[in-house]
Amino acid sequence: MFVDPDADPRTDGGFRGERDVLIGYLNDQRLTLELKCAGLDAEALARRSVEPSDLSLLGLVRHLAGVEQYWFRQVMAGQDVRRHYRSEVEPAGEFTGAAADPELVADAWATWRSEVAFAEQLVAQAPGMDVTGECGGEPMELREVLVHMIEEYARHNGHADFLRERIDGRVGQ
Repeated sequence: MFVDPDADPRTDGGFRGERDVLIGYLNDQRLTLELKCAGLDAEALARRSVEPSDLSLLGLVRHLAGVEQYWFRQVMAGQDVRRHYRSEVEPAGEFTGAAADPELVADAWATWRSEVAFAEQLVAQAPGMDVTGECGGEPMELREVLVHMIEEYARHNGHADFLRERIDGRVGQ
């Protein structure tokens, strides 16, 4: 097993009520990302899957920092902020710029953790799941954003599973 069940920080269910279910499953998905990257150095985190793909674990961390930023800062909080790692010149910069540099790795984790903390605070302060933000000129409820985030992490954690297996053979739950 990837993680001994007694040492697994995830709860994997047992939540009650809409808010706790959505927050709980999203938190478990975030923890899964951290577990898939645990114990790897910068070189391993930046290792690409297979050519011509730019997919790497570090790229996923950077991408998910941007996803957190977009959905919680831009859509839900209405902030006009410059996107992490992306530009008009490099629209996939979160992946193409993921290099085997310990400073880039530290920055990616710090950025991701900062965006997660912002999201957690926004959700904790929301009076209900029907609070709306704006996406593409249309209202979007917080509950839909949380469900989308669970889906986004679940999909990318599947990618992370394959990437980790290719790096060191570790597979797991």
